Amino acid sequence: MSGNGFISSIRRLINAEEAGRMTSPSPFELLSQQMDDVLGDGGVLKQVVQPGEGPPVPQNASVLIRYSGFLEYSDHPFETNANIKYPQMMKLGRDVTLAGLELGLLTMKKGEFSRFLFQPQYAYGEMGCPPIIPAAAMVLYEVQILDFLDSGQVDDFVTLSLVGRAMHLSSIYFCHFCCLTIFFLLLLSQEEQHTAPLSTLLEVVNTLRSFGNRCFNQSRHDNAKDRYKQAVKLLQSRETHSDAEKQKITTALLPLYLNLSLNELRLQSPRKALKYGNKALEIDSANTKALFRCGQAYLELQEYESAQGCLITAQENKPYDTDINNLLRKVAICLKDSLDKQKDMCTKMFQGLRGPMKM
Repeated sequence: MSGNGFISSIRRLINAEEAGRMTSPSPFELLSQQMDDVLGDGGVLKQVVQPGEGPPVPQNASVLIRYSGFLEYSDHPFETNANIKYPQMMKLGRDVTLAGLELGLLTMKKGEFSRFLFQPQYAYGEMGCPPIIPAAAMVLYEVQILDFLDSGQVDDFVTLSLVGRAMHLSSIYFCHFCCLTIFFLLLLSQEEQHTAPLSTLLEVVNTLRSFGNRCFNQSRHDNAKDRYKQAVKLLQSRETHSDAEKQKITTALLPLYLNLSLNELRLQSPRKALKYGNKALEIDSANTKALFRCGQAYLELQEYESAQGCLITAQENKPYDTDINNLLRKVAICLKDSLDKQKDMCTKMFQGLRGPMKM
């Protein structure tokens, strides 16, 4: 009897402890009490740790984020890009595949750092993602928006021309009537692109240039080149109807040529760098950056006199610029060495022509 009573007492104590554990809130439950309900159904909860600035992330944008995902009772993330020096831009609807994360990002601003709790239906579902994510798991994401670009606008604009190309290729497999229809759609898409407001085109070009700059800063120079050239192509194909529009197009082309010139130098393509530098000089013959880029390209091509000419002109614009003055000194040294070598070569050739002296 006493033994049975002791066992019953132990069981009561165990049941009381288990009941206490069951009634005490879990870490995610405690955190959820400090969070806002984004959608109104409790599926996506948000806590702003550090506010951002400016407008929120637009639909179909490309975002540059640092993020870490956690399971409850885990101190280590099951996925993160926090250890990557240059995280990749992620396209909403394509690269961001977690429904809750995409919805959460649309509520964020540049510079913002927030925490999100996602119910299973907005995360990995009832099945989870074995063996890492258990079934019906709630997950925590910590996210910081480093930057974002409205690439949705770029996609819509560029699609006007790309759709036509795709249709043209597919028209081979259609009847004659379909080919005529596709040709009409091709003309229509090009017409829509030309009649779109110039301000829209310039916004698209600015976004592409920002993409290029981001790639350049991450030393992804081939990707940067593609973005810059895409922007140039859009500007060059634009039909202008006034001098004012033409001037705006020209103004937008100048920084793109300068960026392409510098990017080609990084790609060790001095002739292409020189080509884009000269295009920039055609727009603004006194542009210091263009003169400097051409000077750099000529130096790489070992055309020292041309390099010196560009840099002297650049120096006249900015006489105290350290980069210009340093490069000019380097060119002067290279030019002197080159002339000395030519002089020595001529002397040796002359001596060879004279032949040995006869006694």
